Amino acid sequence: MNIMEVLNDAIKPFLDGKKPPLNVGEVMNLWFYLTATEQTMRGEQVSYNIVEDLELQEKLKEVINDVHGPIFAELTEFLKAEGVPMPEASPNKPVGDFRNIPEGSKLSDEEIASLLSFNIVLGINYACRGMTEAVRPDVAAMFAKFQMKKFTYAITLKDVLMRKGWLKVPPYFTS
Repeated sequence: MNIMEVLNDAIKPFLDGKKPPLNVGEVMNLWFYLTATEQTMRGEQVSYNIVEDLELQEKLKEVINDVHGPIFAELTEFLKAEGVPMPEASPNKPVGDFRNIPEGSKLSDEEIASLLSFNIVLGINYACRGMTEAVRPDVAAMFAKFQMKKFTYAITLKDVLMRKGWLKVPPYFTS
């Protein structure tokens, strides 16, 4: 069973014919997700330039190119097609080697990994919100797709965090 195929089959009958305009809640959720995705990508681009661990650098490259870049492009295209005014964009960060920045002036690899993990969790949660609050099935499907894209990435990121000893685990509770 492929969850995306099930979701697609469930909403396909509702996608035939003319779509109603986006409601203000959908626009707000889409617009916020676009803005948050862009700002998250900027942080990932900066992190890519300063990270020491090559495996973490590859995970940053992957999240920029395979997760957030495509989400940003799809949201931009969708919102423009719907006639929604776009937020002012911030420029991409240049790729470079800035690892010689003094300690205390940059995040450590572990801090970058934790922030990356935290941002992915927030993106998954907010996609769930956008999906459940959407009235239009195509908007709900878009958020479901974003959620699954981030969830799939999170699985591989968690493996890296565990192997590196960077996964933040709450204390065990025994009564």
